[in-house]
Amino acid sequence: MRTGAIKPIQTAKNVENVLSSTDEEQQPLSPMARMFHEPDSNVYIIITIGFQTKINPEVMRPNVGNTLLKHPRFSSLQACSVFFVPDEKYGGQLKWVRTEVDLDNHVKFPTIDPNMDFPDMYVEDYVSNLSKTKISMSIPMWDLHVLNIKTSNAESVGILRVHHSIGDGTSLMSLFMSFTRKASDPEALPTFPISKKQKPCSSSGGLLQHFIKLFSVLLIYWNTLVDIVMFLITIFFLDDTKTPLKGPLGVGSTPRRIVHRTVSLEDVKLVKNAMNA
Repeated sequence: MRTGAIKPIQTAKNVENVLSSTDEEQQPLSPMARMFHEPDSNVYIIITIGFQTKINPEVMRPNVGNTLLKHPRFSSLQACSVFFVPDEKYGGQLKWVRTEVDLDNHVKFPTIDPNMDFPDMYVEDYVSNLSKTKISMSIPMWDLHVLNIKTSNAESVGILRVHHSIGDGTSLMSLFMSFTRKASDPEALPTFPISKKQKPCSSSGGLLQHFIKLFSVLLIYWNTLVDIVMFLITIFFLDDTKTPLKGPLGVGSTPRRIVHRTVSLEDVKLVKNAMNA
């Protein structure tokens, strides 16, 4: 998603909140997090969750404050602590700066007509519009939109938009799971099946076992060398394989339409085979 010019922190309250955090340790953004602020790489993660019941705003807001805001990335600005502005061009390095979060800037309950004709399309349009806008760097870069509208799959819908510099999909899913509890035990965290560890091989085997270990190590070095050579050749000589799915240069910055569909795994395999992938 392409973004416009980044503005400094606009309110005295935000500046005061940042100033109060200067005594705490401020961790610089990682190189990957900084990359996600580049104009051609400004990426947001949008998560859509369906619920079985309508959502009560009076219950939702305090729970967000007691769960999501406990994660430091969701209650921190991405700013240069030297000048307390969210832009590296003013000097300094982007850092995580803890601040006080106003939930009114992040949790949205838009007014919706409950009797609309095409609620599924409304949700798709809402998500598409979110993908065309950006979150100001003067606040923590996330927001939550709650749509109390009945769709074909849910009684209400929650849309969480998070700037990719805060985390990736795996870390966000882990964070989300930490907020849930078992239906059978409301105090217990969810558990997942764990594969049984294989018993270690017997130390017997002598020369053959040592040969297999040596061959495995050499194979790793060989595969690594081949990958490096192919990477360099691709950079300087080769082009990406042209397929019907590949768009022209700059297609990532064009407006897009987000559509929710349930896709069969067999259909995915059909596309894979057609693309010779």
